[in-house]
Amino acid sequence: MATVVAQSHYIFGLRTGVRNNLLYFDEQTVIFPCGNNCVRYNINQKCQKFIPGTERSQDMQALAISTNRRYLAVSECVEKATITVFDLQHEQSRKRKVLTGGEIAVDKFVCMAFSPDSKYLIGQAGGPDWTLFLWMWEKKKVMATVKTSTDGPINQISFNPEDNTQICVSGNGVFKIFRYAGEILKQSSTFKTDTHHFLCHTWMSTEQVIAGTDAGQLMMFESGRLRWEMNVTPAQKVYSQSEKQDSNGTFSTLPRVTAIVAYSNGFACSAGPGTVCLFEKREEEDQYKKTKEIKIPPELFSNDASSAEQQEISTLCISPSEETLAASTDRGQLYGISLSLAELNKGVCAQFEHLSHSSHSSVITGLSTCIRKPLIATCSLDRSVRIWNFETNVLEMYKEFQEEAYSIALHPTGLYILVGFSDKLRLMTLLIDDIRTFKEFTVRSCRECAFSNGGHLFAAVNGNVINIYSTTTFEDVLNLKGHNEKVRAIAFSAEDSHLVSCGMDGAVYEWNTLTGARESESVLKTCSYTGVTISHDAKTFFAVGTDCSLKEIQDCQILKEVRTGDVVCTTVAMSRSGRVLFVGTSTGTVRAIKYPLPLQNDWIEYQAHAGPVTKMVITFDDQFLITVSEDSCLFIWKIIDKEGQGLKREKELIYAEEILITKSDLEEKNKIMLDLNARVTELQEENKYQLSLRDIEYKEKINELTEKCIQQINSLNVLKAEKEKKQAAHVKALSEVLEKHDKEQQDMESSNNQKLMLEYEKYQELQLKLHKVQQEYEQQLHSVEESKTRALEEMMQSYEAKLEEKMMLDESQQKVREFDEYIKQEEEDADMEIHEIRIKYEQNLKEEKKANTRLKVELDTTTKQFHVLQREIENRNLEIEKLKQEVQKLQSVIKALENDITGLKTAIQKRDGIIQDKEKSIYELKKKNDTLNKTIEVMEFRAEYMEEQIEPKENEIQELKEQMLEVGNVSSLQAAMFYSCDKRCVFQMEVELKEFHKTNTQLELKIAELTLKLKTKDKEMHKEMRKVQDIGVLVQRFKADLHTCVEFIQDPKRLKEHIRELYKCYVQPSDVVEKVAVDTDTQKENHRQREHYEKIITTLKNQLTRDTNVFQVNNTKLMKVRETSNNVQLMWKLVSLVSVSKTDLTIGHVQVEVCYFYCSLSLSSGLVVMI
Repeated sequence: MATVVAQSHYIFGLRTGVRNNLLYFDEQTVIFPCGNNCVRYNINQKCQKFIPGTERSQDMQALAISTNRRYLAVSECVEKATITVFDLQHEQSRKRKVLTGGEIAVDKFVCMAFSPDSKYLIGQAGGPDWTLFLWMWEKKKVMATVKTSTDGPINQISFNPEDNTQICVSGNGVFKIFRYAGEILKQSSTFKTDTHHFLCHTWMSTEQVIAGTDAGQLMMFESGRLRWEMNVTPAQKVYSQSEKQDSNGTFSTLPRVTAIVAYSNGFACSAGPGTVCLFEKREEEDQYKKTKEIKIPPELFSNDASSAEQQEISTLCISPSEETLAASTDRGQLYGISLSLAELNKGVCAQFEHLSHSSHSSVITGLSTCIRKPLIATCSLDRSVRIWNFETNVLEMYKEFQEEAYSIALHPTGLYILVGFSDKLRLMTLLIDDIRTFKEFTVRSCRECAFSNGGHLFAAVNGNVINIYSTTTFEDVLNLKGHNEKVRAIAFSAEDSHLVSCGMDGAVYEWNTLTGARESESVLKTCSYTGVTISHDAKTFFAVGTDCSLKEIQDCQILKEVRTGDVVCTTVAMSRSGRVLFVGTSTGTVRAIKYPLPLQNDWIEYQAHAGPVTKMVITFDDQFLITVSEDSCLFIWKIIDKEGQGLKREKELIYAEEILITKSDLEEKNKIMLDLNARVTELQEENKYQLSLRDIEYKEKINELTEKCIQQINSLNVLKAEKEKKQAAHVKALSEVLEKHDKEQQDMESSNNQKLMLEYEKYQELQLKLHKVQQEYEQQLHSVEESKTRALEEMMQSYEAKLEEKMMLDESQQKVREFDEYIKQEEEDADMEIHEIRIKYEQNLKEEKKANTRLKVELDTTTKQFHVLQREIENRNLEIEKLKQEVQKLQSVIKALENDITGLKTAIQKRDGIIQDKEKSIYELKKKNDTLNKTIEVMEFRAEYMEEQIEPKENEIQELKEQMLEVGNVSSLQAAMFYSCDKRCVFQMEVELKEFHKTNTQLELKIAELTLKLKTKDKEMHKEMRKVQDIGVLVQRFKADLHTCVEFIQDPKRLKEHIRELYKCYVQPSDVVEKVAVDTDTQKENHRQREHYEKIITTLKNQLTRDTNVFQVNNTKLMKVRETSNNVQLMWKLVSLVSVSKTDLTIGHVQVEVCYFYCSLSLSSGLVVMI
């Protein structure tokens, strides 16, 4: 496994085409699909957690969350349709259950829903069967199934919010309510909906369901019957069922109601592109009134402001506290709004806000990063360019253009971008709040572009030609031609001296960016390359293509090839540390492969995208991996080691915070600031003046109000006095009325009491009469009842006797009939059983006969197979013995090869020692040559000095001769002696000069020879060193391959195959045939070279001793010359002293000169002459 792994860090985008693709987990967290994952996004903290999808998932269909918001169901298509239930309370969202259709073949589940108690789950299968499944999902038990449609698609299913047994299904021409009873699903209501296409529905209560149609209609059903319908239009016309039956008018085409969600005050639904309407229930009627419209705001940096408003609402959801309404669109955008703010601003059109960031809505075609800033640049077929920050995980800026963008490159400084549009290649600056073009190049539909690492060059692909431009002068520096088809990828080396390209023609070329020459190439016609990268040392390239493999290319050869199965690799990236390679595939996965590349398929695969990975890049500090895909999602991965730590950086990278701004923009902003400051001062003065005016007005109003208050207080006091007088009169009159009322009441009570006594007496008399009459009637009724009961009893007895007789006759006849029928049935059953038993036993007999014959045949075949297997076992045993022998041979070969390796290593070490000794001796000889050259130079200088001194001495001799002749005191004998000595000395000096010249020439020749020999020895030594290095590399490779073979020591077949491959790789037939001869020849050659080197060393040593002797002789001579010069100086002083004492100056001077001359001659000739 790779020691470096990738961890999901952050993701930008939303996967469209998934039913119910936005859900609330809690007040701050939403769940939505992105790539092949589900994301738990915290809106406040701006952080994400990931729920990975199933491996090799082909498609994600729908999401559903339980009522208690603990479980999440995800519908996917792997080999067959599955529904995976995750536990959201678990930290890693643990997978709980995987549900399938069981024995029923299902291609996909298009929608799902949990029951109110979260114990049951329903799933709607796709066409052509459109089967509805009901599971008890914790037990993975299918409770019931039913077909919901014949041809039309089903768009939504749901449970009754308070009843687990009631299910609503809506779709094209379908609106049905099913009830689960007796282990089956029965349709409980019918409604003719052939003309309606229901896109969504929601439960408002236990009996009411509101559904939305593609014609912009809202229909409310109660207990399965249509109560009313209305159009989602400003003129809200509500029709009852009776009015609907009487009216013959037709409805015009209205905006589609694609999503609907209920909350406590009413419901929210989409009303066409970019619009959501809020409806609240009327108190007096069972109807709803539209209270608010919420629209998607226009994009600020879009060329078409209305494009955002044309987005269809895919899903609506409300937070658990009903505080926030969130929406997803068909272009992959997420929006939200606070319902409390929306309700406060009733009557005003509210606008959504982005939940996270605006993201791409189409295929992302370009991706790039820089060095000096934590920025990511992307471009897409949605005609937008976006700049992201991978440290803060925010969208820094974006801009939409008129043309589609195919490629993008970010300058290493992070201040410029290069974008390839369909019409031109544009170089643009990244300003503080804008992306502005400042240079255009005539390169149409540039599919690939890149800046150099230094930023001084950039390359752009124009079909099958790569143009390299200068960033400073914008000149077309080089045109790299060589590809026969379109170039798919390019990459600069770390030092920008080389560029690697790959194309659809199966060629990988290495270019020199200084000369434009093609330095290396690797062509494979059967593969169309799609991605290439280069190692940090620029020696190795890695390429991927349509042949499902990763290739390592070096020196125009494919060193290794890692097969990726049946998955096509689309792009590749290598870390700067060179420890890991990341490969993107056509299935949307990302694979991490360690480097050096393994022999076996060994990688870690991550579920990333829902479409092919189009681009992949690693940041400069090896901390993040960024991938983009055709699913319009941008994925940021954290590169970590197995301990969970980030990769160690060579040095801490400090990001720059500088931004670009144009002079005109800065001046304009400064001007605006000055204008605003002036406006602020003006407003302050105006406000002061207005405040003073208001103070004066308020003071006047206060004075007026105080006067009015005083007047009103006075009038109130007068009214109060009048009120007190009236109140006293009223109290007096009231007391009089009460006294009068009391007297009248007493009189009426006395009269009423008398009347009541009379009436009570009359009542008592009537009561007695009533009692007597009642007793008489009771006696009469009792007698009548007794007579009636006697008569009834007599009648009952007579009729019962008759009925019993009749019943007995009927029962006897019925029993006779039943007995006859029973006998017939028993006879028939017996005959049938006998017949069946006969047929059964006959069949059993036939089957037994057949089985007997079959068993006989099988016995024969098994006996034959047994013999064959025994033979095979014997053969296999022989093969095993042979393989064991081969293994032993191979082990012996391995031991021999190891011994050879150790011998070669010892020989290499010995030769290294010999080479070092030779190098030391050569170095010493070079030193001695340098000293000899120095002595030669000294001798030449001395010879020149002596030659310069000879001419003045000869002139002095002539002068002395003339003086001697003039003086005449010198005898002829002395003159002859002097002349003979002069000649002898001059002759000796000439001889010495000739010898010096000869020795100099000989030494120069020897030095030239020695330098040539040294050069040849150096060349030979370098050759030997190269051979040693090559042998070392070969030995290391052989060790590595041998180590891999040892892994299969328990598997003889694979061991045999690997040993054969090893033999083919390292042993050539020519090497086997000529091995012995080559070894003997090499030994002879080594002995011959060794003897030759030893002879050369001995000759050099002898020559060195001779040269040192000559040097010593010359050195002694020079020392003698120095000593004689000192003696001459002493003699000169002595003679001068003697000459001073003498009277004849001229004669003394001549004698001194003669003595000096003799001394000099004697010293030059090496003779000591006494004067």
